[in-house]
Amino acid sequence: MFTGLVREIAQVLDFSDNILTLKAKHKPKIGDSICVNGACLTVILVGEEVFKVELSFESRAVLALENFKDSVHIEPSLKLEDGLEGHLVQGHIDGVGKIIKIERHENSVDFYISVPQNIHMFMVQKGSIAVDGISLTINEVSENFIRLTIISHTMKETLFHTYKIGRLVNLESDMIARYLYRMTTQKKLDGWAQIDRITAIY
Repeated sequence: MFTGLVREIAQVLDFSDNILTLKAKHKPKIGDSICVNGACLTVILVGEEVFKVELSFESRAVLALENFKDSVHIEPSLKLEDGLEGHLVQGHIDGVGKIIKIERHENSVDFYISVPQNIHMFMVQKGSIAVDGISLTINEVSENFIRLTIISHTMKETLFHTYKIGRLVNLESDMIARYLYRMTTQKKLDGWAQIDRITAIY
């Protein structure tokens, strides 16, 4: 579990044979979970200021792999005694979005990001989303996109200042929204199933 607050920008040394090698100040232990650009990955090797994580077939199928170069966001897993400053982030990527528009304002920047249809129902105005592992607030929900407002501090402390139109980003919808949607839709499905059973009897 994570909070969606980037703790460090790590340098990508290599990404080959499904192994990502990172250089960072953070010193994990073998077996630790670490969030890399929003994806929960397991540390398989640790060296001096270097560690390696492995990407499974499932991870490679859903992540924006082309961004595992140069630099990435990292966040160590949440401890029970830690404060929850962002929102509950699992590191389970739902899909990949694309930056389609960028608007600069006096002290903030609006990013418009296309969202895959299979997770669009989890997008809620003033709700939470994790973009490349960063906990952010959704300021607008449209049929085709969501709008996020990034303040100057977040721009400077994350890789957002390097993001351009066309960039793909890893998206994780809010966990609570996913569970509520599943619970309410399943209840409806169970109700229809019960009606079908009664109809069959009579």
